[in-house]
Amino acid sequence: MYTEPAMRYKKSQTGISLVELIMFIVIVSLGIVGILSVMNITTKASADPMQRKQALAIAESLLEEIELQAFTFCDPADANASSALSQAGCATNAQAPALGPSPNTETRYVDPRFNNVADYDGFMMTGINDLQNTPVAGLGGYKATVAMVRDGAKFGLAADDVLQINVTVSALSGPTSVLLTGYRFRYAPRALP
Repeated sequence: MYTEPAMRYKKSQTGISLVELIMFIVIVSLGIVGILSVMNITTKASADPMQRKQALAIAESLLEEIELQAFTFCDPADANASSALSQAGCATNAQAPALGPSPNTETRYVDPRFNNVADYDGFMMTGINDLQNTPVAGLGGYKATVAMVRDGAKFGLAADDVLQINVTVSALSGPTSVLLTGYRFRYAPRALP
């Protein structure tokens, strides 16, 4: 009778065991959970690019609207507005030396309307409206504010001859906020727009 060791006919193990498979699944699952949690935190903290683009477009539009206004010593309705070299040269309506609406009854929406750059100082709107005070569709979730500083000294001019205009637009539903800064120089005498 022919006998050989039993080990000789036993095949060597191939593949992986059930324990190894379970350990692999657990380790890979923990890695994926870690990566997804980091991506979730990053996504929550990042601003929506559409909100940022809309806020930037609103800020650009409002800044341009302000910069296109007259910046004269006199109220633009004054007869000498285009020729006055100081507030003393105004016929009747000198623009108030303080920033803000002059006269204080002026608004952006109804007569008497803002008609000078400095009138916009302190202006704020929650929900974006056009010049007729009609809400702009899809922009109700934004807030815009305007602040101004007399900044002529920065350019070697009289303080009153330059206004720094800061327009801030923020989304009410998130961290998106845009600040645009522009400068408006007084050129007098000048033609009224």
